Amino acid sequence: MNRNVTIGIIAIIIVVVGGWLIFDQQQQVSRLESEKAAAEEKARKQKVAAGKFIAIGTGGPTGVYFQVGQAVCQQVHREAAEGRKSGRKHGIRCSAPSTAGSTYNIANIKAGELDFGVAQSDWQFHAFNGSSKFKGKAFKKLRAVFSVHPEPYQIIVAKGSGIKSWADLRGKRFNIGNPGSGQRGTTEVLMKAYGTKRGDFKSATELTSTEQSKALCDGKIDAYGYTVGVPNAGVSVATDGCGAEIISLNTSVENKLVNDNPFYAFATIPKGTYKTTTSNVTTFGVMATFVTNANVPNDVVYEVTRAVFENLGDFRKLHPAFKNLDPKLMIKNALSAPLHPGALKYYKEKGWM
Repeated sequence: MNRNVTIGIIAIIIVVVGGWLIFDQQQQVSRLESEKAAAEEKARKQKVAAGKFIAIGTGGPTGVYFQVGQAVCQQVHREAAEGRKSGRKHGIRCSAPSTAGSTYNIANIKAGELDFGVAQSDWQFHAFNGSSKFKGKAFKKLRAVFSVHPEPYQIIVAKGSGIKSWADLRGKRFNIGNPGSGQRGTTEVLMKAYGTKRGDFKSATELTSTEQSKALCDGKIDAYGYTVGVPNAGVSVATDGCGAEIISLNTSVENKLVNDNPFYAFATIPKGTYKTTTSNVTTFGVMATFVTNANVPNDVVYEVTRAVFENLGDFRKLHPAFKNLDPKLMIKNALSAPLHPGALKYYKEKGWM
């Protein structure tokens, strides 16, 4: 065989074998990286299952839901620190990131991405029973832990807008809220009850709770609907900053909603709550509730529940909306899903059930 041909064949073999070795090495590296990622994810889930880390879904950073999550985590960490001193350890750590709100939290609790979450009482009801937006996809493993504060549905209107009632919103720029938020859900319920279509508004924006007050004061919208505990820092931005007002909602439409739905109740925003609240505002609303998944271990739910109620005096001081929390009402009001066994164990120990 010609020497040059032999050398060429050898070179080709070297290139092929070398390429195969490089490819095989890359495959091994890729496989190792995948195995490492899978191991890290498995370790994270094992940590959650062991009660070492929990994630709580909240709401916008200026809203009360965010404060609920921070308050729960504060008490959990406090109990962990005191437990280390007394020898009673639970080892739980938690985070409470800002999220899109109620329906987002419930969906992600169902998916296992969150362990706990704050949700409006109406969306807890719909999720468990498979109604409204959850029609055909009931979350039967949804479990209640406790309720928190009342949340009146409020329509905040720009100064001089001429909006005095729901009917006056026709032809106006109205923020209906971002998809997945409780305020969006309640706004859509009210739209349906009044027979209002999105096209009836001059525009129907989808701003988040952190954006809407600034947009109102900047003249970009005329009003927004908001389901939130009072007082609220975001609403104060609009009332104190640009003279926005809250209108009453007390027609036969709201009366029917309250009478037909166990998760709604009449609510009053007292005179003086905000700078422009010169008289009581009558409306309706829901309750904020704290929920979880039946798959979350009993001891984890027990320790979180215990941390909140053993330190309820301090919890009440963390936001004005928490000031009047009553444990005997928190364990029964507006809870549509069954109580999680971990929470129930604590309530029975206290003699509340």
